[in-house]
Amino acid sequence: MHLKNIFLTILLFFLIISCSKEEVKISIIQEDDLNLQVIEAYEEGLESLKEGDVLYAAKKFNEAEMLFPQSESAPKSALMAAYAYYIQDYYGDSIAELIRFLKVYPKDKNLDYAYYLLGICYFEQIVDEKKDMQSIIQSKETFKTLVKKFPNTEYAIDAKFKLDLIDDILASKEIYIGRYYLDKKKWIAAINRFRNVIDDYETTVYTEEALYRLVEVHYIIGLKEESKKYAQLLGYNYNSSAWYEKSYALFDKKYEERKKFLKNKEKKSNIVIRKFKSLFE
Repeated sequence: MHLKNIFLTILLFFLIISCSKEEVKISIIQEDDLNLQVIEAYEEGLESLKEGDVLYAAKKFNEAEMLFPQSESAPKSALMAAYAYYIQDYYGDSIAELIRFLKVYPKDKNLDYAYYLLGICYFEQIVDEKKDMQSIIQSKETFKTLVKKFPNTEYAIDAKFKLDLIDDILASKEIYIGRYYLDKKKWIAAINRFRNVIDDYETTVYTEEALYRLVEVHYIIGLKEESKKYAQLLGYNYNSSAWYEKSYALFDKKYEERKKFLKNKEKKSNIVIRKFKSLFE
């Protein structure tokens, strides 16, 4: 029994030495006054943020908020905690803080920034439009809310730009799936996808191709009048587009032959001119 006690004493000694070598950051509030405590916790959070210790910074900002939830600085502390998580790409933690902020402080003066940062957190998680639909949709809804509630802010300007990018992503997804259905000869499913681009994302760069695909699909299944309708729409809006040229070629089978003939003729003419010029050099 005596030997056992000696062994436990030695083991405890080594554990104490081992633990003392690790630097542990302990939160200690020195001030007695509540307002001064809030200021101390907030400033310690700022200092930790500058040093790159974002987790401890977020902890101190949360602490500053909880010490005096009714104070004017409480909402700011909550936002700073969300920002601390964001700059280190802890998107989940930042999103949780921002959603809580919107519920607890629905009339705060920095509400526009909270919506903007929330939208950015969703937006920056978009990697692949074929997989990240939840991030895309949540980002779009958040930016739309921001633009609607705070249309004249600097955040709304960037939010509108981000919404255009998101629509491009969503339109490209519709085109991608539409092409797949087209290759599989699933005509109705393909038409629906291309129509989605026209109806929901008409300002994107994919509208021209969507119109051409509708010309193509309707032509293949024998709905020539419907096909011509989309061809006319394509020509009216994009008459210099390569997609309009492709749709024109669908209805005029000799178009490609004439185009090739004129191209060869122009090539021969250029050769003759170059040869003629060389005689005088």
